Formats: sequence, C-alpha cells, structure tokens
Amino acid sequence: MPTTTPSPTYAPPPSSGLSLSVGQVEAGLGHRASVLTLTNLDSKPRKVTGYPDLTVLAGDGSPLQVQVLHETSYFAPDPGPQDLTVPPGGKVLSVLAWSATVTSGDKHTGAAISVVPIAGEPAQKQPLETDLGTTDTVKLSAWAARIGN
Repeated sequence: MPTTTPSPTYAPPPSSGLSLSVGQVEAGLGHRASVLTLTNLDSKPRKVTGYPDLTVLAGDGSPLQVQVLHETSYFAPDPGPQDLTVPPGGKVLSVLAWSATVTSGDKHTGAAISVVPIAGEPAQKQPLETDLGTTDTVKLSAWAARIGN
C-alpha cells in the first residue's frame, strides 16, 4: 500500500499585523518569479525595512538548502534596503525569483515558503511551487512601495 506524505498546513492570514500573500508564478526563458505582497492590517502605520527573511520549504514542511541572494533578478530590479512606513491598509512588495536551469545532479522543487516579513514578526508560510532545477538559489528584492522604476 503506498504511503502518502501529508501536505503542510498553513495558518490563515492574521487579522491584524502584517499579512503576507504570494502572487502567481510568472515564467520567461527558464526564469520564474512571484511577487510577495505584505499588507498592513493594523490600525497604525508600520515600519518595514530591508529584505524579508525567506526559507524555501519541501513538501513535508522541512527547509531546503537554498541560497537566498539579495539582488536584482531577470524579472525585477532590487531597490536595496530602504526605510518604509506602511499606512493602515497599505502594501509593500518584494520579488522572489529563481531559475529552473538543470545542469547536472538532482533537480529540486520547493512546495512552500516561510517568510519573516520584518525582524520580530512571526514567520508566515504560504504554498509556492519553486522548480529550482539544480541551481538551489533564489533571488529576493528588498521591500519596496512598487516594483520597477
């Protein structure tokens, strides 16, 4: 009888604080990307600085050994760390990008991500399939009010 690995479960978004959502995966020329959106659900402005703390998770919820680079990707420039004040209901964005390149060795695929939006906040887990090929590397831009110029 086959055994099944249980899918990780994820807590619903918080009703206050900072809520993370993950956009649809976009693809182009072997590259992939998803926009991470952080929404301030508090009644007061929140300060957001720098980069989210991101971990790629396997199907069983365990962390994969993936290098997270803070830099510009094929899909989006990295504005670099900046101090942002997010008003109630406001949003900031970060782009998570990776390559599906396969050279030699085993291909790896993530099933979800765990993100600590800013230091001191709890991690938020979201399902996100990341077909990392054999690169085991993702690129992550800093939080920004908008993507691009």
